[in-house]
Amino acid sequence: MRCLLFLCVALSAGLGGAAADDYPSHSIRLVVPFAPGGAVDSLARVIANPLSERLGQPVVVYNRGGAGGSIGMDEVAKAVPDGYTLLLDHSGLTYMPGFYRNLPFDPAKDFAGIVVAVSGIYVLAVNNDLPVKSVAELIAYAKAHPGKLSYGSAGVGSSLHLAGEFLKHDAGIDIVHVPYKGPAEAATDMIGGRIQMMFGPSVTILPLAQAGKIRALAVTSAKRSTLAPDLPPMAETLPGFEVIGWYGLGAPAGTPVSVVGKLNAAANAALKLPDFNAQVRKLGYEEIGGSPDEANARIKSDVVRWTKIIRDAGIEQQ
Repeated sequence: MRCLLFLCVALSAGLGGAAADDYPSHSIRLVVPFAPGGAVDSLARVIANPLSERLGQPVVVYNRGGAGGSIGMDEVAKAVPDGYTLLLDHSGLTYMPGFYRNLPFDPAKDFAGIVVAVSGIYVLAVNNDLPVKSVAELIAYAKAHPGKLSYGSAGVGSSLHLAGEFLKHDAGIDIVHVPYKGPAEAATDMIGGRIQMMFGPSVTILPLAQAGKIRALAVTSAKRSTLAPDLPPMAETLPGFEVIGWYGLGAPAGTPVSVVGKLNAAANAALKLPDFNAQVRKLGYEEIGGSPDEANARIKSDVVRWTKIIRDAGIEQQ
């Protein structure tokens, strides 16, 4: 009986190795945990196309939105770990353990990171009538007028919301959160003076600032960004302040290392294409790349970092 069991295990291992060796043999599903349309969907397709060419099989974008992205993420977390179901993972995944009481998956344990593909900055901007021209002046004004300033976001639990709470906590200021359906709606109200400030994606904020409709103060990357080289980072005023939105590829935990390696190599090759770089920069992102170990390390460290920030800021779990 033991011999038979050993033989079955050995055969299973052998078949698994063979499957990994000829991977991929058919199309791959890339789950995007958001509804179709918009910048995230566009980014997914920009990534999927060169990935398909390098793998020799179609990479099909499958939108699975709902519950802040957790429905699509959970679907991938529970999928067969064979490399044929992938996730367009993103920085929001790492906010969830701190933000939600009952999360059906563990971002650090239930996914195998493949690569962090691109990152995008956010820009802090204010209404033109607000008499501030720097982060330091904004903080001083907010301290002199507690509870009088309001900031917009793309909704509760969004990166823009958490960036505002991060500022509120680190600067020791009292500002009021006003959630919107998206950054464009918040920016419109900021122009009109219904809110005084917001963090927004560079593709939303920079054109408005360049047109003189609002005033951009700083970027949220740790250092100056090539996407907005004239703007200082928030960290020059608030050391340690960094909020970036990154996107990458993940797979269910347990996906064979050889399969993850093939996907990583294909993704890194795609990231070096001039056409790919041009397309992602139009969407407000910069290419990153790297190893699966680096992708996993980023997820783990970001979960720890954001859980602490969310708790320190006193944000109530949903």
